[in-house]
Amino acid sequence: MSLLLKHIGLGIATVCVALVAPLAMASNQNSPLATNTNELTEDDSSVPFIDLFRAALPFEDARPWLTGANVQLDGNGWPARLNGQIAGTRFLSNLPAPAIPGGRYTVFYDGKGKIQYGGDAKLVENAEGQDTIELFAGSDNKFDATLRITESDPNNYVRNIRILPPDGVCANNPFKRVPNASACPGNYQAFVQNYEQQIFNPDYLDYMKDFKSIRFMNMSGINNNPQSSWNQRQKVTDATWGGNQTSRGAPIEIQIELANRVNANPWFTIHHAADDNYVMQFAQLVKQRLRPNLKPHIEYSNETWNFIFLQGNYVRDMGMARRLDTNKNRAGYRYYSERSVEIFRIWEQVFGGSQRLVRILSGWTINEEVAETVLGHKDAYKHADAFAIAPYFFGDHQSVQLVRNLDETFKLMTDDQYRYSINNVLAFIHKQKAIADKYGLPLMAYEGGQGLVDFKTTNDMQMPNPLLYQANRHPRMGALYTQFLEGWKKEGGTLFAHYSSPRTYRRYGSWGSKEYITQPLGQAYKHQAILNFIRSRPCWWAGCQQ
Repeated sequence: MSLLLKHIGLGIATVCVALVAPLAMASNQNSPLATNTNELTEDDSSVPFIDLFRAALPFEDARPWLTGANVQLDGNGWPARLNGQIAGTRFLSNLPAPAIPGGRYTVFYDGKGKIQYGGDAKLVENAEGQDTIELFAGSDNKFDATLRITESDPNNYVRNIRILPPDGVCANNPFKRVPNASACPGNYQAFVQNYEQQIFNPDYLDYMKDFKSIRFMNMSGINNNPQSSWNQRQKVTDATWGGNQTSRGAPIEIQIELANRVNANPWFTIHHAADDNYVMQFAQLVKQRLRPNLKPHIEYSNETWNFIFLQGNYVRDMGMARRLDTNKNRAGYRYYSERSVEIFRIWEQVFGGSQRLVRILSGWTINEEVAETVLGHKDAYKHADAFAIAPYFFGDHQSVQLVRNLDETFKLMTDDQYRYSINNVLAFIHKQKAIADKYGLPLMAYEGGQGLVDFKTTNDMQMPNPLLYQANRHPRMGALYTQFLEGWKKEGGTLFAHYSSPRTYRRYGSWGSKEYITQPLGQAYKHQAILNFIRSRPCWWAGCQQ
């Protein structure tokens, strides 16, 4: 089977989808777990793409400290006119040294001009349209790198920058990075020659291949993103897919391609302000390009009950405008429910029914009223295939600020005096399962795992953050993951989407099952527990095995 994608402006003419290894296909379709992707940023330690520039900071977002105020950008975000200034960006930041190989990277670009490199990137040699740089982690054992376009011909300006690593893969194993042709005589595919077809970091594919489904919420840039029309969506031809909350996101084509490569059901989240045409075009693109054996999982936005997000306030305003309730919060719950059903119907129209779809309504783990309102409003449950929550265990937000040793940190998660201990969270799950049963829907988790974070801290090494990182690196955390996932199964839960893919531990949380994509399994006890659960507990609910 092949799939053709037009990657105009990226130097990518076509992308041929090779069938992945049958063993990988079989194992992940029996998996009971999904995973959440990360936001596309230059410090994402899951490193999804071969081309490091795919997640670079957009030139627009780098104003005024790297890109001059007078620099004019074209429609794809490339600097078309420097106007006597410099256009710059950061393509690596705070990335752990083992996440990518150090060495000589090839930089391709179209147009005529000159590029300077900064941070841990050093120019070795240059020719027209091609630079060679040395990229080695700094003394802090992290990668930080920038580039600046200092000269550019306005009639043929510098664009289509690609930053490619020195190694490749064997043609018969897309999941393993190898250093050179001696690793696979006769079928070596160097990234420099084959990046157009390979697209994804093999280490990332190797991580993703164990999950039954991939939730693209973060990678698609859902939170706080007001895009509403189809022409506002992220495009394959965009200079970069990274950036701030209102601009970043992988194109839908790339999300579909990743699902195809690892044979995982894509879990799509739809932007909160997306109009009907956007939804229809989205569905048509998925129908056209997704493997026919895969089921699109459809969810309207993310945590619209959570009013820290733009989407939470949007649904409240829309609910009040529709006069769905006199209470703003309930109006928001009702609008979320109503708009979800409207979106489901558009997808059903495109797909000729709901047989191939998994239509998901979501709620708030600790709030039964949200579940009842979302499912019951105008019989929304009759138009859905699952109800999803996000169970996290962490103790409580106040007590986490007070821990001063590792035992106290683990006590937060295991002592039932804390509202969000494992046992108490399993009790919340039990109540949500009863509501899902009442409406005849299976219970899923759109997110979940440990949630140790102190949102009051202002720097990464402020207490208690070092203790929270230490707890997440400890074998005891792996044991708690096993306990929690077994409890989820016992309570009758179905597909569980862990949060999240590998990411660096910061004051914002220690969410990743690994700290970086290549972290050895022997150091990643959370991920050990996840893989052991997948392998020892094939999915148990009716119709789950394919």
